[in-house]
Amino acid sequence: MTQQATPTRPAPRGGLRRVLPLLITAWLVLEIWLLVQVGSWLGGFTVLLLLIAGAVIGGSLIKRAGLKALSAAIEQSKDPQPQQPQTGTSMTVLAGLLLIVPGFLSDLVALTLLFPPTRALWRAAGRRLADKALRSTSAVGADAFADAMRLQEQIRIHRPDGKVIQGEVVDPEAGPRGPQGPDTTYRPPING
Repeated sequence: MTQQATPTRPAPRGGLRRVLPLLITAWLVLEIWLLVQVGSWLGGFTVLLLLIAGAVIGGSLIKRAGLKALSAAIEQSKDPQPQQPQTGTSMTVLAGLLLIVPGFLSDLVALTLLFPPTRALWRAAGRRLADKALRSTSAVGADAFADAMRLQEQIRIHRPDGKVIQGEVVDPEAGPRGPQGPDTTYRPPING
């Protein structure tokens, strides 16, 4: 007598995982429709020039944000401070990426990421989303974003200042031994 395997149901997907493919499809359809509408109004060559200009401007924004982040990192390494000033480079890089993506709707969202009043709104929405993910009671592995936010929070808690203390690990059982026995040479204490 053979046993039949009972079919197992896949784990239920989170709300965002169910809706995200539909949102991306709707976004793409809207982008194509908007390109066709603007193309019929302004002409295909003008639309092509606008798309190329958006890609060039997006690339320069990403480059500028990268240089700004690099200079901030160099400055931080020269004079470490516990509270780092916000450079806003992540929003600028995201705006640059959205400008590179062909389409006028993505360009409009990119512009909202560049202007300070709307940038503040996006930042506040991101903080609310991150706080919600941190307070999420979903099981580990059920929501990837919540897992990533929890991991980031744990890393921040365990290393709030990011200081690294140099040291040497010595096994108390074995100890550092040479050919003549235990190593008894003087080692100065580590000063923090």
